[in-house]
Amino acid sequence: MPRFSRLIRFIAADGKTYYGDAILPPGISDLSRVAEARVIEGDILSQGYRVTDQILDVNKLLAPFAPKDTKTVRCLGLNYAQHAKESNMDIPKFPVLFYKPNTSLSGPSDPIPIPKAAQDEPGLDYECELVVVIGKEARDVSEDSALDYVLGYCAGNDISHRDWQLKKGGGQWSLGKGFDGWAPIGPAIISPSLIPDPQKLRIFTKVNGQAVQDSSTADMIFSVAKTLSFLSQGTTLLPGDFVFTGTPPGVGMGRRPQYWLNDGDIVEVGIEGIGSITNKVMFERTKPRL
Repeated sequence: MPRFSRLIRFIAADGKTYYGDAILPPGISDLSRVAEARVIEGDILSQGYRVTDQILDVNKLLAPFAPKDTKTVRCLGLNYAQHAKESNMDIPKFPVLFYKPNTSLSGPSDPIPIPKAAQDEPGLDYECELVVVIGKEARDVSEDSALDYVLGYCAGNDISHRDWQLKKGGGQWSLGKGFDGWAPIGPAIISPSLIPDPQKLRIFTKVNGQAVQDSSTADMIFSVAKTLSFLSQGTTLLPGDFVFTGTPPGVGMGRRPQYWLNDGDIVEVGIEGIGSITNKVMFERTKPRL
């Protein structure tokens, strides 16, 4: 299905925004350092697009999909065995699903804005995640065929505020995970042809250069294929849907003592074969209108 290798959306030297197929410099594997791309023309979610021979400089990487191309953002909770253990929760029998609004998505180097409502109490947390992008309609698909519906993979950070997620939110997880800009993704969408097995990838988080999560997607309770098959039962997954597949152990909530993000912290999330996203926590100074 996809003809690109490493799909990016970027601002070029002319100030315009393009989709492109990233060109990696020799010896470089991290897409966050890409400098050039071949321009892609046409609808990226259809079979009508094409990778052209036009090469442009990449001035800034953006979120891999434009808002108009982004559909539903689904997320899994407690999908790594060791994360469930550190959270003192039972291994789920079925995927634990919640949603983020489209406005939570942001780019691989964008700041993470923390509104005043999420500053009053500690509990600001990070979650590195493998993100799956759907490439064609999927309904009632089998586990064996589920990966055929994947457009590609990227890295994501499911920023969370634990008080709003677990206490103030009345158990509605989305309240503590859905603020604007709380789902940075990127740096590119990697074709499945370059990631034949999504269950064999190293995944990590660093805060201010210090490793806080370092694991493997092999620890997932529900594999990518099993997750997509389950989510498609009776529900159509659409091209442009994003699926965050859960986080490994090492989150701030599970540490002793607990470790929360603060204003100015630099959070890096990386995945083997995909690259890394690096975002700065920035507390907003405006007062809430409540």
